Amino acid sequence: METDESARQWAAGARVPASRSTVERSFRERHGDGDPMMASPGQDSPFDASALRVAAHPVSVSLPASPSRFDVARTEAEFPPRHPAAIVPDASRMLSLPPRPTPMVSVVFEHLEEVMFRSQPIHAAASELPDAQDSQSQVLHDDSMSRGSGARMGRSKARRDTSYDPFKTWSGKLEKQLTTHLRVVRQPLQQEAEPEEDEDEDAATSGRPYSMPRVHRFFAALEGPELDKLRSSEELVLPSDKNWPFLLRFPVSAFGMCLGMSSQAILWKNIAISASTRFLHITLRTNLVLWCVSVALMCFVSALYACKVIFYFEAVRREYYHPIRVNFFFAPWIACLFLAIGVPELVAESLPHWLWYVLMAPIVSLEIKIYGQWISGGQRRLSRVANPSNHLSIVGNFVGALLGAIMGLREGPIFFFAVGLAHYIVLFVTLYQRLPTSETLPRDLHPVFFLFVAAPSVACLAWARITGEFGYGSRIAYFIAMFLYTSLAVRINMFRGFRFSLAWWAYTFPMTSAAIASIRYSSEVKNAFTQAMCIVLSVVATLTVTALLLTTLLHAAVHHDLFPNDISIAISERRPKQSTIAELNEVHGNKDADTTFRDLEAAYRP
Repeated sequence: METDESARQWAAGARVPASRSTVERSFRERHGDGDPMMASPGQDSPFDASALRVAAHPVSVSLPASPSRFDVARTEAEFPPRHPAAIVPDASRMLSLPPRPTPMVSVVFEHLEEVMFRSQPIHAAASELPDAQDSQSQVLHDDSMSRGSGARMGRSKARRDTSYDPFKTWSGKLEKQLTTHLRVVRQPLQQEAEPEEDEDEDAATSGRPYSMPRVHRFFAALEGPELDKLRSSEELVLPSDKNWPFLLRFPVSAFGMCLGMSSQAILWKNIAISASTRFLHITLRTNLVLWCVSVALMCFVSALYACKVIFYFEAVRREYYHPIRVNFFFAPWIACLFLAIGVPELVAESLPHWLWYVLMAPIVSLEIKIYGQWISGGQRRLSRVANPSNHLSIVGNFVGALLGAIMGLREGPIFFFAVGLAHYIVLFVTLYQRLPTSETLPRDLHPVFFLFVAAPSVACLAWARITGEFGYGSRIAYFIAMFLYTSLAVRINMFRGFRFSLAWWAYTFPMTSAAIASIRYSSEVKNAFTQAMCIVLSVVATLTVTALLLTTLLHAAVHHDLFPNDISIAISERRPKQSTIAELNEVHGNKDADTTFRDLEAAYRP
């Protein structure tokens, strides 16, 4: 009965740690110091006491799959081979196992109510192992951990870099799927062991961890005339210690190259056909060569940026919300208008009217969006985001009016001329007045100010085409352009200590436009001074474009830094916590304390 009760308690799942000293003391009290002998049912095998080894740790009993037999699993402490040990302090408390073909081992537990019954062996706790066994177990554990960490390191190296996924569109998911598929084919077992890691990658690429920064964040995190330099207190959301993918580094300001080259094609066409410069004997072949180069460059740049729109749309979206870069979205359409104006006669004698509507449609859409923000106020009001690059959004109206007048259209060119004139006056006054609520323009002189010359130069040409003569309206616009040009050209310091960037190409077409306007004016007012002035301005514009072209090739082929990391699109949504009110006062030095505290509150507002 007691044996049945012991078996029942054993099956209930109790477990007890049996120490060597406890077992030996119990054995000596009951059997004396003689040679210990024990009898197991059905067996008469003596055992030597010196061979007894009872581990000072939990004993685990394994239940095999077949119910016909029972095995005793020995963990950590191994019995000597061919000498199984069993201790029988009391036959009445001995738990007997059924007979089996091989010699059977009987195990006696001191406290049967604490024996654990498991189907698999369990490892002893570290505190219950002897020193030798503890050391061996620790070595095995460290070896296992090192192999596991090595395998994880190998898997982490083989995994795809997901740093740029938040800036991708569907291409990021496609790349991840292809990488995962190849990894499954090459390492199927390893892939089965990493389901949680794949789920983490899905969570990382399924959403956008970086939301769009507000306008005040661009001004607070960036500096420079084009807001392309990161302040020392800011951090990037993309890795700053390596080069980013090429498309992420390709900015929309690259269309400035198209503006410079296509305006040169118009300049040399006017030099060839104008009466005031006919003595130079310039043929239309120069115009044809420059126009073909401009078309090829426009196609190349457009194809690259189209790939950026497809694969990294989030980066394009950030450029659109950038207070400076948004103006460069007018550049490709203005460049196309320049190509249409400067088209050689050998290519096309006249252009269809539908082409003008196609080219002006995106300009109208952008103007409705941007001019509406200027009027409605908020973070993108004109007094806050006004900068010389806003002239790009104005020039498109005058260039479109000029092309429409050349094609023979009437109402459309007048409409765009009126819209451009109204907003140019507002922008001109805002940039001159420098309202306290607006961001101060950089103190360092920079060719960005030459954009002041672009709008009046093209406006005088457009109005002369609309009215059919270079009248008073055209001359007023021309004189304004010449005064601004002169006031900027006499500042020699403007051409010192500058840092080259692709955005400089957008500052070449104002010089070219001023040269074209001078050629048109010299045709109306014929004298030596006007002829000399148009020649000098044409030479300056041509040399400027040539110098920029050589500099661009030098940075692209020799220095390999033409497209550095575009940090303007990689700023964080919020200001880092280490930023202080003193830093805000440095950024907004012209603001009072109340305005500074409001900016600080807006920076940390969720």
